[in-house]
Amino acid sequence: MKTLREAKVGDNVKVVKLHGEGAIKRRIMDMGVTKGVEIYIRKVAPLGDPIEVTVRNYELSLRKADAEMIEIE
Repeated sequence: MKTLREAKVGDNVKVVKLHGEGAIKRRIMDMGVTKGVEIYIRKVAPLGDPIEVTVRNYELSLRKADAEMIEIE
């Protein structure tokens, strides 16, 4: 299982599954990160948190903890 946190800058990945439950999972889905969506890794902060991605034609910053819940291929 590979997560979004493990992806490198410049990678294009596809979401396979969202882990987590309740409000956290709902918040991630509300930001546009759903099963099957393509994500491009734009930048990673010097200390690794946050991660800036492009999803559904807009830029989104995710914390490492949130990126860990997104399974990719």
